[in-house]
Amino acid sequence: MSVVSDPVSVTTGPITGSSKVYRGLPDGARVPFRRVHLTTGDHLDLYDTSGPYTDDTATIDLAAGLPARPGVVRDRGTQLQRARNGEITAEMAFIAEREGLPAELVRDEVARGRAVIPANHHHPESEPMIIGKAFAVKVNANIGNSAVTSSVAEEVDKMVWATRWGADTIMDLSTGRDIHLTREWILRNSPVPVGTVPIYQALEKVDGDPTRLTWEMYRDTVIEQCEQGVDYMTVHAGVLLRYIPLTVGRVTGIVSRGGSIMAAWMLAHHTESFLYTHFAELCEILARYDVTFSLGDGLRPGSIADANDEAQFAELRTLGELTAIAKAHGVQVMIEGPGHVPMQKIVENVRLEEELCDEAPFYTLGPLTTDIAPAYDHITSAIGAAIIAQAGTAMLCYVTPKEHLGLPDRSDVKTGVIAYKIAAHAADLAKAHPRAQERDDALSTARFEFRWHDQFALSLDPDTAREFHDETLPAAPAKTAHFCSMCGPKFCSMRISHDVRDAYEKGMADKSQEFADHGNRIYLPLTT
Repeated sequence: MSVVSDPVSVTTGPITGSSKVYRGLPDGARVPFRRVHLTTGDHLDLYDTSGPYTDDTATIDLAAGLPARPGVVRDRGTQLQRARNGEITAEMAFIAEREGLPAELVRDEVARGRAVIPANHHHPESEPMIIGKAFAVKVNANIGNSAVTSSVAEEVDKMVWATRWGADTIMDLSTGRDIHLTREWILRNSPVPVGTVPIYQALEKVDGDPTRLTWEMYRDTVIEQCEQGVDYMTVHAGVLLRYIPLTVGRVTGIVSRGGSIMAAWMLAHHTESFLYTHFAELCEILARYDVTFSLGDGLRPGSIADANDEAQFAELRTLGELTAIAKAHGVQVMIEGPGHVPMQKIVENVRLEEELCDEAPFYTLGPLTTDIAPAYDHITSAIGAAIIAQAGTAMLCYVTPKEHLGLPDRSDVKTGVIAYKIAAHAADLAKAHPRAQERDDALSTARFEFRWHDQFALSLDPDTAREFHDETLPAAPAKTAHFCSMCGPKFCSMRISHDVRDAYEKGMADKSQEFADHGNRIYLPLTT
């Protein structure tokens, strides 16, 4: 890879209370898990996205990139085509072990177009994963520089940091300098699929003037990114010229960058979007690399007032048409969704997407459920994310505290990922994903038994959980105490419950002994 000006360093080492373990497959691939070691001597293996960065036996060389996984096959068709042919690919076998589900289910869901495996042949460093409503809800983290801030080193660090805390995919949304170089460093070091919005780089090539864009320039940018190894691409091909007037009366107009770029181009040239008119050619390009379409919602609502309006759903109908074209070309496809939606209107989005887009996986940004909380939109959106994921959305795009305010830094990335892992896990519980309940039960048992170290280790963020506990009870004996600083020793409900349970068990034992002492007789003579 090309040398970067700033030194690149990332966080490595196991997550507190855990170690990296692998389950081997016949082809030599190793499926990663985060093993939580409990003080009882037991352990719990959790889904892990952190790559070799949490493996204390791994050697990390960012300049060289991650090693390629075995089993990567080029020129044998897309995952969709191979699934339709009845083949369980190496990626499907990997995913089945990772999800704890049958490989045939993985193949069938991909064949039906209800799940996608973003796995460009040119990104062999990534660990296969699946996006579909039959599987664990996934979380995407957006990173990328802007014209005013960040560097290659910072974005690589954000990528590693996001995957450490559970990001299932990364989108590089760079719009500043060194877009190609930034993406190359991210791809070569990313253990998860990487997505992009090619129109951003195409716009940079014409110095930010949308009217100078051409189909040829966009096509060449897509090929450049496919060659690098991008796994999925957001394409705003559903924004049509006739839909632009539908946005004029909105409170916030067109809030999608890609959507606004294409709207400006269409109005300047008084012609239909080249993304729409050349969509079949785009399909042919993506099929060669097995790059997944993420059909963008360029007319998504950017405010509660605009939710579920005609512009949004007109575009969704067009995305349904494009989904059929993509699938006919053997290209995997998922659909992007809103945005800003009040809670009572959320489920309608899922139902319409499934109806219009042939159940292609839904991938949504939140949605934010209110507009009144800048600096807290990771919360306003996680509420909507949990609701829409329970209803069937397959992947959630995180929102950070900096949403609407600025470019997220390292701390914001972690906060956004954790908020969305909570939403995703809550939905997995509601959908009865086979492994979701195990972790809750393990943590609840540790909490009731006052195994503080195990509570920390089983949590989404062990370091912060421990830090909060130790702020008021820092001494070592507090890690075994049967109370925390909230209630103290006398008012702890769980300690009292232990006493109640002990008294109950003693009472039962006493009565059992009394029964035995009376010759195991149920009825005793009355005594006067």
